[in-house]
Amino acid sequence: MTNSKRRRYFRRSGKSVIAVRLALDTEGFVYRKWGGEQRAKVGDWIVDNEGDVYTIDAEVFARTYRQTGPGTYVKMTPIWAERASSAGSVQTREGVTHYSAGDYLVSNNSDGTDEYAIAAEKFESLYVADDENA
Repeated sequence: MTNSKRRRYFRRSGKSVIAVRLALDTEGFVYRKWGGEQRAKVGDWIVDNEGDVYTIDAEVFARTYRQTGPGTYVKMTPIWAERASSAGSVQTREGVTHYSAGDYLVSNNSDGTDEYAIAAEKFESLYVADDENA
């Protein structure tokens, strides 16, 4: 990601997720999503984001989400994103995510680290640009 195109966004109000911590005696598991293998570890979170189910690294979840009710959470921190000009892939904490031109390349950190990708339609339904920093 380049800083020149990246904008700050916040999760839209009322857009919570359902999440369960993987707090079992397990070595984790591997699953296929976003065109690649993803890995979940003990302590990670299994998230249902409006029907899109995936895992989030335990440290990232603890830093970016807060509980709003039994099993419900909201993302409380901003993200930084830009539209991808061409197809590609990005290495995430969980595995590799493939994306298409027009999808959003997203980072949990302003320096572009902790990166992932979201399809454009999904991204636009979940996030709104921070007008003060646009």
